[in-house]
Amino acid sequence: MPRQGAFLSALLLLGAFPFFQQSKLRVQEPPKQPAQQSAQQPAAQPAEPPAPEVPGPIVIPPEAAKQVNPVKPTAKSIAAGKQRFSYDCAMCHNANGDGKGDLAESMKLKLPDFRDPESLKSVTDGGIYYVIWKGHNPMPSEEGRAKPDDVWNLVNYVRSLGEKKVAQKSK
Repeated sequence: MPRQGAFLSALLLLGAFPFFQQSKLRVQEPPKQPAQQSAQQPAAQPAEPPAPEVPGPIVIPPEAAKQVNPVKPTAKSIAAGKQRFSYDCAMCHNANGDGKGDLAESMKLKLPDFRDPESLKSVTDGGIYYVIWKGHNPMPSEEGRAKPDDVWNLVNYVRSLGEKKVAQKSK
């Protein structure tokens, strides 16, 4: 019976974190050792762990980039996006959106500063939605975790971070 409980706990844990399914984790089996080594053969060197995957450039399909945001950037939408950002995104992107969150710093990731209007100038709302929805290594996907409108609210909030800086400069 205890084995069944451990197995069920493991299944529940994996079910609670669907973003593990998106990562490219591979199980590496230890190298097989010969039954007997001859005295003339040196001992096998331990295998080096694989190098961590480095995120490449984000490729947004043209049809995703053309997608129009169906959620108007109202105060309510931006507030909902800010709330979701605070518990899903701030650990890497920081609460203020500067890209210097604790997790990003510890992983030595260089993330865009969303407060800078130039950081997202060439990206459409559909492109931002695509990256949030599909994820980008090591950023987990929101697909299956969030409703589409929740992701559009995130898009509106991220956009609003850069707009605040523009408004401050024009004063």
